Amino acid sequence: MSVGVLLMTHEAMGAALVNAARHVLGRLPLPVDVREIGADADPDQMLRAAAASARELDRGDGVLVLSDLYGATPCNIAHRLPGLGVRMHCVSGLNLPMLLRVLNYPDQSLDELAQTAAHGGRGGIIVDRH
Repeated sequence: MSVGVLLMTHEAMGAALVNAARHVLGRLPLPVDVREIGADADPDQMLRAAAASARELDRGDGVLVLSDLYGATPCNIAHRLPGLGVRMHCVSGLNLPMLLRVLNYPDQSLDELAQTAAHGGRGGIIVDRH
């Protein structure tokens, strides 16, 4: 079994990150889905759609939700998923290094993968001094 990965982002961001990850890795070693929340989206409708995606992704080990911005609508919707019976962790601050790190550790548990995501996201931020 493996952890499912659900990206909950603002419009066009999640799909672009998944496409970039496919470009780098060739294939995605974990089940991944994307829910992009548009400016006019109904949060309750998006919650139901996200819950359906999460249930489909969960093959027994839970779902790691990666969100782009803590406190924004996609993240706030994600935080409501456990109330609908979804076993998950949510990590915000999504960037490509975070997603790639997660996808490189497909055998980790949900708890471990959440920590891997956070470390990967932070580790991918470099200040280059020339």
